[in-house]
Amino acid sequence: MIPAVIISKKRDGGKLSEAEIRYMVSHYAKGDLPDYQMAALAMAIFIRGMDSQEISQLTDAMIATGNCLRRVSERPRVDKHSTGGLGDKTSLILGPMLACCELDVPMISGRGLGITGGTLDKLEAIPGFRCDLSPSESETQLSKIGCFITGATETLVPADKKLYTLRDVTGTVPSVALITASIMSKKIAETLDALVLDVKWGSGAFLETVPKAQELAKSLCANGKRAGIHTKALLSDMNQPLGRMVGNACEVDESIEVMQGKGPVEVWELTRELSAHVLVGVGKAADMSEARATLQGHLDSGRVFERFEQMVAHQGGDLRAARPRGQSTAIRADRSGWLTRIDGQKLGQSVIAMGGGRTQAGQRIDPSVGLVMHTRLGEPVHPGDTLVEVLCDDRNKVELARELLVESMSIDDQKPQQFALWQEFDPEA
Repeated sequence: MIPAVIISKKRDGGKLSEAEIRYMVSHYAKGDLPDYQMAALAMAIFIRGMDSQEISQLTDAMIATGNCLRRVSERPRVDKHSTGGLGDKTSLILGPMLACCELDVPMISGRGLGITGGTLDKLEAIPGFRCDLSPSESETQLSKIGCFITGATETLVPADKKLYTLRDVTGTVPSVALITASIMSKKIAETLDALVLDVKWGSGAFLETVPKAQELAKSLCANGKRAGIHTKALLSDMNQPLGRMVGNACEVDESIEVMQGKGPVEVWELTRELSAHVLVGVGKAADMSEARATLQGHLDSGRVFERFEQMVAHQGGDLRAARPRGQSTAIRADRSGWLTRIDGQKLGQSVIAMGGGRTQAGQRIDPSVGLVMHTRLGEPVHPGDTLVEVLCDDRNKVELARELLVESMSIDDQKPQQFALWQEFDPEA
């Protein structure tokens, strides 16, 4: 087969065959297909899309480049995935919490994509934390404490590891086909019994509208059902960051606060709701009310944070070591009114401008930079009130961030429409 012919076929709106998809993916994973040709195919897919059959075949081709995780216990095996958003730190809490419920939670996560932070980048803000567990290390840890969070490896969905990095820097992130194949290849390779999906929409997400989020949720759920995984999706509002912190080290700090019974209530409530759907899905709770009560009990007892500490220690991290945090600079309101708009794209770009995200594949990030949101949408403000706090030691970068942040927020005289933090998704609707 000739890669340029396959790329041209998709560029012109054609449907790729299973053999063509498998050829491109397998050769890319092995290093026989250069980045520029896979980037061209990714852009063609982004522009032209794929039908459900092509998406399933792309998912399977990515899984076939590596191995699937073995079962290590009789416990149900579950996971959660978010499509990404600003301040989205629920995975750090959810994995240890579900492990407290006698479930195995093998989380294969990713790094930052576009403006959104990555779970692995956040965890690596903990000194010593390893995100490159071998299959044997993953199995041992899962058997002992019931959870791990690691990245795709050379043996576990290696095609996604390479393509994920490429998409981040080539403008091909917000593609239903590519997002579905990326997420579900990892989740199917985990040999799950149940999966809950947090599909985000709004200015701080890849998909800005509810209909687009519904399209992606339907694609993800269909792929999960095809693989025999009990799959549930929620649509959650990302028109503003989840919680107060946006960054890497600072989001770890906020996650720990939540696990200690403090921190923003919306972070806990969304994490609990996602987790409750998993408990009901595998029969660990009769209904959502019972599931929420069980999860609240684990949080209140301190067991969730204790399990998080165990996971971090198993992966080489030292929670006692200081996590870096940049110098604080306040961005203040210049008038009275209501905070009516937060442009999530500019908010995320401000973090990238300070070094908290990537502009090139493989670029190192600065875990100390970030934002602390002091005002949420719909709240009243007065002149001099702090809207957002910038965390960064480099004054030139702070000024770049300041310009973007001032542009990202609007204060008006009328209180804006408020959206529910999440809504149920019915794939049959």
